[in-house]
Amino acid sequence: MAEILNSPAARILHSLTTRCKTPPHLSQILAQLVVHNLTANTTVAAAFISSCRSLNLLTSAAFPLFINNHTRPHTFVCNTLLRAFSHSNAPHTSPIIYSHMHTNFIRANHYTFPFVLKAAADLKLIKGGAAVHGQIIRLGFLSDLYVGNSLLNLYAAGGDMALCRKVFDEMPVRDVVSWTVVISGFKDYGRFNDALLAFETMRSEGVMPNQVTAVNALAACAGFGALHTGVWIHDYVKRHEWELDVILGTSLIEMYGRCGRIEEGLRIFEEMSEKNVFTWNAVIRGQALSNNGKEALWWFLKMEGEGIQPNAATLTTVLSACVNIGDVDMGRRIFSSLVDGKYGVPPSVEHYSCMVNLLARGKFLNEACRLMYEMPFEPSVSTWGALADGCRAHGAFELAEFSAWKLVELQPECSAYYVALSNLYAEKGRWNDVMKVRELMADRGLKKDMGSSTVKIQDSKHPLELAA
Repeated sequence: MAEILNSPAARILHSLTTRCKTPPHLSQILAQLVVHNLTANTTVAAAFISSCRSLNLLTSAAFPLFINNHTRPHTFVCNTLLRAFSHSNAPHTSPIIYSHMHTNFIRANHYTFPFVLKAAADLKLIKGGAAVHGQIIRLGFLSDLYVGNSLLNLYAAGGDMALCRKVFDEMPVRDVVSWTVVISGFKDYGRFNDALLAFETMRSEGVMPNQVTAVNALAACAGFGALHTGVWIHDYVKRHEWELDVILGTSLIEMYGRCGRIEEGLRIFEEMSEKNVFTWNAVIRGQALSNNGKEALWWFLKMEGEGIQPNAATLTTVLSACVNIGDVDMGRRIFSSLVDGKYGVPPSVEHYSCMVNLLARGKFLNEACRLMYEMPFEPSVSTWGALADGCRAHGAFELAEFSAWKLVELQPECSAYYVALSNLYAEKGRWNDVMKVRELMADRGLKKDMGSSTVKIQDSKHPLELAA
């Protein structure tokens, strides 16, 4: 608990600290804190830490003042430091502060752990966070809702959804934040079905989503193609008259686009008062996913016309749209502008791969090869795969064969590339080479992958295993 300002020096320094605007002024205050021995006064210390944070002097002023070999600051001061550093550009300092507390027998409380666990999650220090988890159990803070939610966030950030779910199941009290962390964790690691199951369970237990929950659930709907759940969320948004801000509106457009309901997404786009590049990307991507390549390009040109600067994802999507409709000229124009720096985005491997694929499919094989060898980095698997697909489509056998062997060389553990190479030889009737490829697979302990598909039953997708 903060101390009362029970001396003239404390009152003066507290007042000066709250009004401090410059680093030199803060340095003078620091000196007076030491002279008057006021570093232990929690009210003055909290004000000093706040000023350090606003002046970006936490590391150079606050940390050495309170965390050194001669100090044993109050828990309140440590928590204030932890909170400040957990929201700063130096979150790695939080574990050091907590370690200082532990070493100097400064008792942590239920306010301490959320800040420590947030820093551990941000820094992906999952093992260190797990050690803190053990201390939380020993000190009896596991039943605290905020501590529990922070533990959920730690394990979700590290991708350990089994531990995340275990902590969740053992929490005596859960709120919408608890559910949202679990849903978000499953979504972030591509476990869309688990995210949606958690969302449905949350609803069945009478916990209603907030906007953060809705955005994460919509992303899971988009990834899994769960249109029915996405429509329910949209109806919920309308019933509760939530504002279609950039994040929520974009999430709805993305969901409808990935579920093939382009018109619904466009209606939301028109309703939104504010849009950003991600909103435009969602519309363009939705058109591209529905094989409306010309529409995707139209929206891209409209986006340019309205002065919205595309990002790397935009350009990958529109180049892919050019591939799908075979528009080599437009692809060349966009790619040339990209390389010339018009968009302020450095061309990536994905951009080069799209362009190689476009040129190869358009029978401009020499140009595709030249582009590959002019790349400022080594051709990747996606680049060689793009060339191989284009060459095979147009019967350029030797170049397709060379590309296929490059894929095997780059990823020797991937059986799909051996199968593609074997099929290439089979198309030419080169059965001896087919056998050599199969023997190479056997020598490397590889087997032909089973094909898989899904069937949708009552808004849920179920895998079907098929012989390849």
